[in-house]
Amino acid sequence: MTTADTRRLRLLSANIQAGSSTRRYSDYVTRSWSHALPAGNKRGSLDAIAQMAAEHDIVGLQEADPGSLRSGFTNQTHYLAEQGGFDYWSHQPNRNVGGVASSANGLLSRLEPVEVSDHSLPGRISGRGVLLARFGRGDEGLVVAVAHLSLGANSRRAQLGFIAELLEDHPHAVLMGDFNCVPDRPEMDLLYSRTHLRPPAFCVPTFPSWGPKRAIDHILLSEPLKSVDARTIPAAFSDHLALALSIDVPQTALR
Repeated sequence: MTTADTRRLRLLSANIQAGSSTRRYSDYVTRSWSHALPAGNKRGSLDAIAQMAAEHDIVGLQEADPGSLRSGFTNQTHYLAEQGGFDYWSHQPNRNVGGVASSANGLLSRLEPVEVSDHSLPGRISGRGVLLARFGRGDEGLVVAVAHLSLGANSRRAQLGFIAELLEDHPHAVLMGDFNCVPDRPEMDLLYSRTHLRPPAFCVPTFPSWGPKRAIDHILLSEPLKSVDARTIPAAFSDHLALALSIDVPQTALR
């Protein structure tokens, strides 16, 4: 229950697939052009995503195009911030395929961050990162991290170890994103054993969006933070469902 000492924040994590439409496995082949060309109704998908995002206070994005050919050279994180009415936004470009297709983590916020930093993640193939925002000063402040992890378990283990070092001293932490694995994989224990983060209380399949079978998108919270109203939301024809939940944060963690 929210009290005078806490503030309720509505969180959203969404892999938006750069606004491309995927409604079945065959679309990965028949609509592969949409991952390299600006054609298709990407702007319509972005407008729908912006409408969904606008109902939240802090939004973590994965696979947002930072301005390559396939997005019509539109920075999608900036576009969503403007359309969703967010005063603060940041993005972390991670992968650029010849200027044709780029990918970024993104952050939309109604709260002004004290600091935003981005970090490249280790892995067999480069192009993954974690975007970290601080909303309070000192180790007690709220820290929100957005990440998109690798498909391979060995790379994920290295990446999760790196993220654990970033978050280990922060008792009020949130890690959201596309983990590409279920929360009880052995490599996930690096987070649970080295940080204040705990396995998700809300764990449902998010991929593929048209028939979810795998729980690979998560919003992890440190132990002092409690979640309410957890749910999945279709992310405007992305191949992932979005995750939403609310948390009660001590006011002292936001100062």
